[in-house]
Amino acid sequence: MESPTATAVLRLASLDVVRGVAVLGILLLNILAFAMPEAAYVNPRAYGGWHGADLATWAVNFILFDGRMRGLFSFLFGASTLLVIERAEASGRDPARVHYNRMVWLLVFGLAHFFLVWHGDILAHYALIGMIAYAMREMPVPRLLVIGTMLALASALLCAAIPLNIIQLQAESPNAAALQAYAQSFGVPLPGDLARDLALHRGGYGALLADRLHEGGGTLFGLFLFFGPETLGYMLFGMAALRSGMLRGEWAPARYRRWLLVCWSIALPAYAALAWWQCSSGFDMRVLAAMMPLTTLCRPPMIAGWICLILLLARPGGALTTLLAAAGRMAFTNYLATSLICTTLFYGYGLGWYGHLSRWQLYPVVFAIWAAILIWSRLWLAHFRFGPFEWLWRSLARGSFQPIRGSALGNNASASQ
Repeated sequence: MESPTATAVLRLASLDVVRGVAVLGILLLNILAFAMPEAAYVNPRAYGGWHGADLATWAVNFILFDGRMRGLFSFLFGASTLLVIERAEASGRDPARVHYNRMVWLLVFGLAHFFLVWHGDILAHYALIGMIAYAMREMPVPRLLVIGTMLALASALLCAAIPLNIIQLQAESPNAAALQAYAQSFGVPLPGDLARDLALHRGGYGALLADRLHEGGGTLFGLFLFFGPETLGYMLFGMAALRSGMLRGEWAPARYRRWLLVCWSIALPAYAALAWWQCSSGFDMRVLAAMMPLTTLCRPPMIAGWICLILLLARPGGALTTLLAAAGRMAFTNYLATSLICTTLFYGYGLGWYGHLSRWQLYPVVFAIWAAILIWSRLWLAHFRFGPFEWLWRSLARGSFQPIRGSALGNNASASQ
């Protein structure tokens, strides 16, 4: 019979394993934002190839991963936030002070990351939404699920305004500047716009910094407006998944299998149909813009299925499970390290690979970074209790330097503390 201590360790490790998959998986899509013009992230016709291996790469990403890894990260952020609050309460600390100290410093990290390193930062967004999520921390699971669903629906309605606006502009003002702006995100940008983007990212650091300083406020506001309700909903789903035992690994294997079957029986055919629609339309800008509200509705069951699949496949003590758990304990460090590595590889002040690789050619780079993350996370945690940025965040939030020396392996304390 399994001892209570062993069960506790296993349950806590489940969060780290899922987080490890998420921090690796998010690079499958982020690599496009590092390596190609913005529109290529959504529209393969925009840049990077849309035939043969490039089209197959797009299809696999769209059906299985696109938005799912970011959503999984949001689920985990909500679960980790609730876990930190509960531990603060259990230790007699003020949970509000603990939580908001963490969010304020995360916002500082996120803004520094956004302006100084990479425009695709998600940390500042999470910090702002996390400040709101605190108010829902005591809700029971059913209420968390209902409010999370309502927020996801609200996000879908907000996003639906974009394809409707594109259709209206095409009918009334086909040469409108606003329509060209939409082409930067969903269509095929004009050759001059692509040339300017390539020149910017293949140039020096100063030009990129100036561009981020100029565009930053609008980017952050747009992210908060269009994705804030969805992100908050996903954080609430994550709280519900933790509180229900799903993310703790407490469910019986049969229950995980049943949820996986139900969730993916709904989501996978829906995503396959949406992929077919985009391909058959020739990646029409209106169709691609319509993916925003439609995938918002399909995404939650797909994410829940991913959680079930990961926990079903994870083998306690297995080599890959151990490596993934270490990567998950250092998810904050690994997320930031990925940005530093990729901007160095692709931007002009580094190796300058930006725009030089086709879509499928990016994935050997992804797999090499994955290998590095899995190896260095395990080696680092053999000697230190926290990843370097986890330690810095923890120390700043607590107002004093925290002990870092000593192996984290086998330690029950989650890296999310």
